Amino acid sequence: MPFVGGSRSASMSWDAERISGPDGEDWRVPVSELEARQSRLSEALSRAGHESVLIDDPVELYWLTGGRQSSLLLVGAEGSGISNTQWVRRSLKRARYEAGGSDSPHSIVARIGMDEFEGSLSEAGCTQAPGMLAAKVPKSRWSFLSSKIDGLGGESEDCTGILYALRETKSDWELEMHRESGRINRMMFEVIRDQGGLGRTEIEMAGAADEVSRAAGFGGRIRMRTWPMDCDRVVIATGRSGAVPSYFDSGVAGLGGSPMASLGAGFARVDEGEPVLVDIVHVHRGYVSDCTRIFSAGQLSDEWKQKLDDMAEVADFVIDGLGKGMDCSAIWEEGCAMAAEMGHAGHLMGMPPDQARFLGHSVGLELDETPVVARGFDRPLKRGGTMAIEPKVVYPDGAIGTEDTWARGADGMECLTMGESFPMLTEW
Repeated sequence: MPFVGGSRSASMSWDAERISGPDGEDWRVPVSELEARQSRLSEALSRAGHESVLIDDPVELYWLTGGRQSSLLLVGAEGSGISNTQWVRRSLKRARYEAGGSDSPHSIVARIGMDEFEGSLSEAGCTQAPGMLAAKVPKSRWSFLSSKIDGLGGESEDCTGILYALRETKSDWELEMHRESGRINRMMFEVIRDQGGLGRTEIEMAGAADEVSRAAGFGGRIRMRTWPMDCDRVVIATGRSGAVPSYFDSGVAGLGGSPMASLGAGFARVDEGEPVLVDIVHVHRGYVSDCTRIFSAGQLSDEWKQKLDDMAEVADFVIDGLGKGMDCSAIWEEGCAMAAEMGHAGHLMGMPPDQARFLGHSVGLELDETPVVARGFDRPLKRGGTMAIEPKVVYPDGAIGTEDTWARGADGMECLTMGESFPMLTEW
């Protein structure tokens, strides 16, 4: 029934503490994390010669404020005197709660009209236009914001690279989120092991895995920074499905459910003796885990098993090289050479002309972070960096390979997902 007459009581409110994980767990980002991240960003801005940065990208907002409410966040450089401030359009109450309430490391206020926003920036301490994130803000949005702050000195500069570089190194808390993501990822594979098999469709098995993920808190979206990529996080490719290419920049795309969703599981059924490639992404409280394993109804041929062993050998080389601090580009070149010597040159990560050009991609709050084991990344994976390593080969009658998510630590590489605890090949 519509509201009629009078005025709504100012006391009407809602219970922010209903926002929780399972069994009432507090799933907010710890305030200490937010403080450390904002401090690192302030220091990086100072080193780069920027006075401040203005952020409204959902991923970066979550990383810095603990939520992704409709808002604009200003972070000042170290020594600038700028007060870190979040102007919230909606929901102000939720933004305050998710940032730690009264312990929030930044000011959180209601956003006034954009015509007055320049004055708000000045009151916070800005003497020049803050930087913005050119790689994440559409041109129209950049132009609109610029038009509202053109009275401040100078033009906004791009600060995207600063945020990307900072997020390449994960904190201990973030690594724990990745580990928990990997634990849930394994549960999804266990369901496919238990419920998959001869005659089952790819999409039926994907649905069973989805149910596990949702029950554990998956929010329904995988974030990607590369435009215009989007991702279905359960790719199941039975036999010849593994050879079908797609828009997605990966070795194996799968059939997908329709031409609009041309990635992931389709309606093909598992046949006897063919490789069934299962590639699952789970996201726990924002943090990605990415794994691939092979299944088959009955035994695979020795030829397929040899291909899988070959990819495991390439994966071991990539993992070892990253742990020793080799440049990602050098690992790519040597990994490709290994695959070529094994006879897979025209099949590594796809078949021409649809081959992907990487052997591993960094993950975090997004699936496609940096660095990448690919040409052009002439630097190592940093300590604290997290990467999914996934050599695969594709042939007309199917695809096969392996994948786990790893972190580089002081003593080498740590597997954040299943590793040796779940076999590369499972027979139904």
